[in-house]
Amino acid sequence: MVDLQDMHVQYGVDDNGNKSAVLLPLTAFNALLEELNDLAALAERREEDTLSHEQVVAQLKRDGLL
Repeated sequence: MVDLQDMHVQYGVDDNGNKSAVLLPLTAFNALLEELNDLAALAERREEDTLSHEQVVAQLKRDGLL
């Protein structure tokens, strides 16, 4: 999970001193995108049936992957 404290975020401000933009390191931006993609995938799959650990192991063994 991305820790906002470690991002070293800088803010751009408008003429009135109000925060209007964010500047962050590219690595932090990429980490945020990865988190967002993970959350989107999770949301898309939340209605799918789940398998127990035993079922997954059995399928992997059946498929020769374990």
